[in-house]
Amino acid sequence: MKELNYEKIGLKSGLEIHQQLDSSKLFCNCKSILRKDEPDFLIKRKLHAVAGESGKVDKAAKYQASLEKEFIYEGYDSICLVELDEEPPHKINNEALKIAIEISLLLNCKIIPITQIMRKTVIDGSNTTGFQRTVLIAKNGFVETEFGKVRIESVFLEEDAARIIGGEKGEKIYRLDRLGIPLVEIVTAPDIKTPIQAKEVALKIGNILRSSKVRRGLGTIRQDINVSINNHPRVEIKGFQDPKIFVEVINKEIIRQQNELKTKKKLNEEVRGANNDATTKFLRPLPGSARMYPETDLPILKISRDLVNSVKKNLPKLRSEIKQELKNKGLSEEMIKLLFKQNKLEEFRELYEIIKNPSLIARVLLILPKEISKKENKSLLEIEKILNKDVLIFILENIENKKITSSQIKEVMIRIVSGENLKKAIKFKKEDSNFIEEKIHNIIKTKPGLSEKAYMGLIMREFKGKINGKDAMEIIKKFIN
Repeated sequence: MKELNYEKIGLKSGLEIHQQLDSSKLFCNCKSILRKDEPDFLIKRKLHAVAGESGKVDKAAKYQASLEKEFIYEGYDSICLVELDEEPPHKINNEALKIAIEISLLLNCKIIPITQIMRKTVIDGSNTTGFQRTVLIAKNGFVETEFGKVRIESVFLEEDAARIIGGEKGEKIYRLDRLGIPLVEIVTAPDIKTPIQAKEVALKIGNILRSSKVRRGLGTIRQDINVSINNHPRVEIKGFQDPKIFVEVINKEIIRQQNELKTKKKLNEEVRGANNDATTKFLRPLPGSARMYPETDLPILKISRDLVNSVKKNLPKLRSEIKQELKNKGLSEEMIKLLFKQNKLEEFRELYEIIKNPSLIARVLLILPKEISKKENKSLLEIEKILNKDVLIFILENIENKKITSSQIKEVMIRIVSGENLKKAIKFKKEDSNFIEEKIHNIIKTKPGLSEKAYMGLIMREFKGKINGKDAMEIIKKFIN
């Protein structure tokens, strides 16, 4: 691909990031649970385009209506009449509102004290109502990048759509379990001037989002890119999960737009989907303001200064800051990744209050349960249920009080998993420690002249991981120095 001069071609780009929040649904009390089992019931519906508050029918809605699709919805006992559009929406979820305010403040935005919940016309079948409820929470923020400041135009709190399951010609099948899960939509200004900067902005916002109470996993975050060059209308590209492909997609879209300009045909703003090869395909015309109108079932939303101040007092540290703190405490990069991946940061912090030994805590929390799971032929979930936080606190307190040594931890944990009570599990015969020293001494005596590292390998094999490396090294040094 030829090198592109982004300034010369007038590249303008912005991001729209949609992130699910880890809370119950936005306008009812249903839990945000995605189901895999067979649905309890099906309903069918057709949707029609209507005029918005401007008196015009939105062009995207008109296009979807022209497809003449019938929609089939799969439902469960875990959803309620709100998702079926048979009951008015409940008052907005206060926890979700607080999370959205928190994210807005981390993005340096100004919170809007009085705001209107709106209905956004959506008749592709992804919502049983024919619209999506959305509310503007904040605006006029920014993130700093290596290439300059990128403004955050707005942060919305809205309900997620039903998820598409399949369908044949003339119909679409949706599942209602995802419908109503709260999400934030973050919209940047078109300040992004290069694909590399787009990637950096996405990662910066992702870092902020992961510092708040958001859902994790495939499909919980969706990213759209707006791209235009000189004399070409704006194009919104959907379908991103991974920022790694931002650069290639934007570059290919620029070339596509350049080729379109050569045709001299009339061009319109449109929504396109990202393909696996980083090219794009037409999805529908780009929606306009005609699809928005006020929500009639809910009152004006008032965000009090007291609520904003209470959120400000408890703003979380950014994930990047926490990583640096853990590094400063001596935790390895690998262990830090595992802590975040297994979502055990809070447990780590609580255990660190018991004993200021981050490597030992990481071993107890992340490594040993996995090893014991394999040894005892039990699922990791079952092992972690037995070796819960209270049990781990008990074990670490006894290490701190020198009732057991770090080399005995695994044996203690195995005993507890096998059914022994806590007090009995930490009792070792006095000769046990003497036996360990004697065995190490015999290994060194049998194979004299080896390095400390070589002896360590022999000892760890002999004890099959039941002895702590640090303790073993202390005993080795005792006998070879």
